[in-house]
Amino acid sequence: MKRSFFFLSFLCFFACSNSKNSPNFIEKVTGKYLFNSNESIEIYFLDNELKVKWRGNDNISPLKVNDSTFYVQEMNEKIVFVLKPKTHIVLAEKREHKGKKYLFEKLPDGQKTPLEYLLNNEYKNALAGYLAIQQKDSLDKTISQRTLITYGFEAMNEKKMDLAINIFKINTVLYPTQSNGFNRLGSAYWRVKDTSNTVKAYKKALSINPENSEASRFLKKHKFE
Repeated sequence: MKRSFFFLSFLCFFACSNSKNSPNFIEKVTGKYLFNSNESIEIYFLDNELKVKWRGNDNISPLKVNDSTFYVQEMNEKIVFVLKPKTHIVLAEKREHKGKKYLFEKLPDGQKTPLEYLLNNEYKNALAGYLAIQQKDSLDKTISQRTLITYGFEAMNEKKMDLAINIFKINTVLYPTQSNGFNRLGSAYWRVKDTSNTVKAYKKALSINPENSEASRFLKKHKFE
C-alpha cells in the first residue's frame, strides 16, 4: 500500500513538474529581477523550459514544482512567481529562514543594476544607480569604500583599466571627503599614463588631507608639486 502511494505521488510530481508553461506565464515572468541592490536574476525560456541566469551561470535549469514554483539547486531555494499586483519573485519559506520574507522585484525592461551598467561601460547610468543606493541606504555594503576599492583593484589586476577608473571615480563621488579614494583614482590614471588626471587626483587627495603621505610622496617624486 505504501509503495503504491509513493509511486503515485512520484508520478504526480513528475507529471506536474513537466507540464508546459503557459504563454501568459512566459510573457509575465521573462525578464530581470533585483536579487539585491547590485545584483540581478534573469529569467528566460528555452523550448518552453524556464532558465535562470545568476552569478555567472547563464544556463541554470530549475526543477518545476508546480505552475508557479521552481526549485533552483544552485541557490538551494524554491522560487515562487507572483503575478499580481506586480510580477515578482518570493522565496518559499524553509527552516533556514523561517519567518523571514524575501521578495525580488522585477526590473523594467532595459534597466540594469549599477554593476551591470559599469560592466557595459555606461558610467553615467552606473553612477546614478550607486547614488540611488546611497540615498536609500548609506550603509549598504554594495557602496562601501572597501567594496568599491577592492573591486577596482580586481579590475586593475585583470587589466580592465577603463572599468577600474570608472569604479574609482564613482568611489570619489560617493565619498568626496575621503582622501584615500583619490589616491586610488590617481594610481589608476598613472597606470594608463594619463598624467594630467593623475596629478589632479593626487592633488585633490592632498587638499583633503595635507598629511596624505602617499599623495605627497608621489607628487614630490615625479616633481608635480
